[in-house]
This record gives sequence, structure tokens and C-alpha cells, in this order.
Amino acid sequence: MELKDILSPDSTRVAVEESSKKKILELISQMVAPKLAGVSKADIFDSLLQRERLGSTGIGLGIAIPHGRLENAGQPVAALITLAQPVDFDAIDNQPVDIIFALLVPKDNPELHLQTLSAVAAKLNQKDCCRALRHSTSSAELYELITKEYTADSCS
Repeated sequence: MELKDILSPDSTRVAVEESSKKKILELISQMVAPKLAGVSKADIFDSLLQRERLGSTGIGLGIAIPHGRLENAGQPVAALITLAQPVDFDAIDNQPVDIIFALLVPKDNPELHLQTLSAVAAKLNQKDCCRALRHSTSSAELYELITKEYTADSCS
């Protein structure tokens, strides 16, 4: 599965002006709810929040990958945002986060969940890719950068 199969241009936003983890998770819920028939914004937010309560999805180096599984989701969906100002996300390295890739998958497909998380983490583990994402000036550019074919060197 490629990222463009789960992420759409209208699910990417650059330089978002949110100042808390809760507000970011609410925004993500609003962004992806229209793509999941039969799933409410509240269901999405609850799923993301429950996962955060188990432990932060801030993986370090300014990156967070909030994720959740949804009972009534028919397909996986994702959202990608960069923040105008980094926000405390209780990341494992105690550094604030400014790149957030959210993933929501059907509850009955844990294998897809793990495969997609792994692919996203691999892409965001590339320093050149993250640098390019952070320097994006438009949501369209952000989408293009993250959905480019994976290479070992970068996403730029």
C-alpha cells in the first residue's frame, strides 16, 4: 500500500496554528471524519486519545504518529500536518513535535495497521524527508513530498 492510497491532498495541512496535543487530535478528527462513512469525529478523537493514554505516539525528533483502530471504518485513512510552532506531545525524547502523521485503520485489520505504521515511520526516519516537510510552504507541496516514491535517500 502506498501513502497516496490512504492520504489525500485535503488531509494535509502546513503550518497549522494549534498549541496543544488535544487541539491537534481534534483537528485530525475533523479532517478525516468525512472520509469514514459511519464514523463520527467523536469516535475518531476517542480512538486517538485512548491510544495516547497508553503512551505517547511522539516518536522523537519532532515527529508524532498518532494512530487508532476504529470499529466501523471501511478503509484506512491518514492525515499529515506540520505545525507553525512545535507543541509538547510527551515524546520519548522530551522534544516538542512539529510533524504529525495520523493513521486510522479498521479495527479488524491489525496487520494492515502495523504495516502502514512501519512504512510511515521508515519514511519519517529520513532526515532529508523531514527537513523537506518542515520547509513546505503549501499543503499541496506537503502532500507531494510525503507521497513521492520511497527512496533510501530522501523524499525531496
